[in-house]
Amino acid sequence: MSRGIDYGMGSINIDKDTGIRFGVIPIMEVLQAWCDSSEPYYPCETCEVKADEDNTDEDKNSDPADEFVDCGYCEPSSLYVDDNEYVAESTDGIDIFITKSPYYTRCQFCSPCAPGAGYVMNECEDGVETYCFGHEWFEEGKAPYKVYRVSDGELVEE
Repeated sequence: MSRGIDYGMGSINIDKDTGIRFGVIPIMEVLQAWCDSSEPYYPCETCEVKADEDNTDEDKNSDPADEFVDCGYCEPSSLYVDDNEYVAESTDGIDIFITKSPYYTRCQFCSPCAPGAGYVMNECEDGVETYCFGHEWFEEGKAPYKVYRVSDGELVEE
């Protein structure tokens, strides 16, 4: 299987420090882990403050219309994970873009819609090294692709 075309021409969607490509994976592949781990990102501070206030007991007794400050867009613009291991984001609710991970896989390049990134579900022995989620992100405890550790390049068994 061919590794495909690098529409990013080696300059985008790549970690310049490690040379590892950013990964793209469908949300449905890791849905439960994504729902458990991701947080909403609000495009403005007013939205974030309003969302935090909506979760307090005090707000249950007040009229939300009195407190609402219209900034024009008070919905999260994406969901993201930024912890000690992973940095990932979904802006469309369909795919997750992984920009940092302790793991990588070898796969084909993504289509032109994510130039230079790798599509982790299209594993390819001679493919590009691409950030991916580890085995713990999958329901059965095993990723549907080979997982390698970034730190030493070793294959990580389930």
